[in-house]
Amino acid sequence: MALKLMKFKTDSNGDNNFLQANYRFAVVDSAKSQSYPSNFVCMLPMKIGEGSAFVKFFGDKSLEQAHQLLTESLKREADGEVKAEIERRLKLLEPKQNSPIKCSYCGKVFQPTGMRRYKHHFCKDCLHKSYGKR
Repeated sequence: MALKLMKFKTDSNGDNNFLQANYRFAVVDSAKSQSYPSNFVCMLPMKIGEGSAFVKFFGDKSLEQAHQLLTESLKREADGEVKAEIERRLKLLEPKQNSPIKCSYCGKVFQPTGMRRYKHHFCKDCLHKSYGKR
């Protein structure tokens, strides 16, 4: 299979009736045919998640395949707007990293886990000291 991305530009009215350009990317197999409808494989989703046709088709290799398709199309693309959209989608594929923060009570630097329940950031030790098992 010789997979490539094909871009589609759709114009839609966004907030305040400004015309926005949205880009959609279709995964096509150029080994099947040269014309679009007959070589269609699936659409490239914004975020790779369970239940999408892309994940069902590529399975465990879906993240690597999406990254490879986007980087190849970035090399070929000449339009600045499309390049910016491809770079944005490449950033969405990267796992989000939580930055370490300082405890508001003792000043120790720690990696936050879960969601923030209180106004200040507390490490686990200070959280148990201050609030106990409430």
